[in-house]
Amino acid sequence: MKLVRFGSPGQEKPGILDGQGKVRDLSSIVGDIAGDVLGDAGLKKLRDIDVTTLSEVPDDTRFGPCVGRVGKFICIGLNYSDHAAETGADVPPEPVIFNKWTSAICGPNDDVEIPRGSNKTDWEVELGVIIGKGGRYIDEADAMSHVAGFCVVNDVSEREFQLERSGTWDKGKGCDTFGPLGPWLVTRDEVADPHQLSMWLEVDGHRYQDGNTRTMVYQVPFLISYLSRFMSLQPGDVISTGTPPGVGMGQKPPIYLRDGQQMRLGIEGLGEQLQRVVQA
Repeated sequence: MKLVRFGSPGQEKPGILDGQGKVRDLSSIVGDIAGDVLGDAGLKKLRDIDVTTLSEVPDDTRFGPCVGRVGKFICIGLNYSDHAAETGADVPPEPVIFNKWTSAICGPNDDVEIPRGSNKTDWEVELGVIIGKGGRYIDEADAMSHVAGFCVVNDVSEREFQLERSGTWDKGKGCDTFGPLGPWLVTRDEVADPHQLSMWLEVDGHRYQDGNTRTMVYQVPFLISYLSRFMSLQPGDVISTGTPPGVGMGQKPPIYLRDGQQMRLGIEGLGEQLQRVVQA
């Protein structure tokens, strides 16, 4: 299934794509794409619905972030060998963990704001993993049963805030609008191998990122198991798993986003995002 949330910011309703790619309104069935709805039983309930009986949503309706009530937005740094190389960093001996604040979450086609005082706002297309079943100390062999589905993430990053000012990476990662999610939550049964997905990102029509999840260093089952050693994972948590090469920081010379530009990005089978860049 491809699950969506649609409507005005803060007032999104749950939806599902039908066989023709039209959004159908699920709000008579569930309150949100969140919480228990993301578990196997909740997803089975949705899978058993005859979606043709549900109301169609107008084509021009805004897509919201594809999962609601996100508790944690956890990110993995330097998790593609070719991206680590372009930044001049070694592949880390264990996953690099940082956070994006949940206030960064926005819809897949919402405007992305360049923060005040920023000169180095950058882009990163990433595979997002959405937790459906919570747990601690999750066994790697059982980790995929904890996944509700996958989505596209743009891990927008301010490199000066992240790397050149004292403190952790989080400062440059969690600004408002720095976490577009969606357009869809694609349930795990529709993704045969999350480690064989083409992914790309363009700015004003120029393709900067053109990679594949096969160059991921630490794969999804390991990441879930690893993270669950340090925190409980809960339904609706989002794990953003790293980016392939082609970020602005890696260009020679570096290139960063400017007011008025447009980002377009996508992952095979998971849909596309389109964002206008605006100055905050």
